[in-house]
Amino acid sequence: MGKKIKNIITGEEITKPDPVNEEVKFDGGVMITETDTAGIITYANRKFRDMTGYTKEQLIGSPHNINRHPDMPKAAFKGMWETIKSGYYWEGFVRNMRSDGKYYDVVVWIKPKLDENGKIIGYIAGRKIPDPDLMQRALDRYKVMKHDEM
Repeated sequence: MGKKIKNIITGEEITKPDPVNEEVKFDGGVMITETDTAGIITYANRKFRDMTGYTKEQLIGSPHNINRHPDMPKAAFKGMWETIKSGYYWEGFVRNMRSDGKYYDVVVWIKPKLDENGKIIGYIAGRKIPDPDLMQRALDRYKVMKHDEM
């Protein structure tokens, strides 16, 4: 089985599944999450919960990488973190993994959530249906990046 993710609220250890090479198409709608500054999920709407297969109790308090697909290179998220920690909007193509191991592809946008003094207190993320050709180009780049990590 896969990596264990610990929920900091419930203490539950969630074992990520092994990937299954089967796509579940994201049909659109609004899939929204919010995290604290460390990437711990503080809010996940029903659409996100339904798509990932995780319960609200499993998600709230878990690191957002609970749904990271192992094909995604670490370098793809390094730039994302640098961008959002600097207070800027980020958008990119991401392959995520559901609780059953199946995957779904999305375009993710993330923006910082600010307090009344302009200090970053968390992040808000939404997802859109990706253009298939652009998604495939991103996946091809990720494959090279992942190979370079080894």
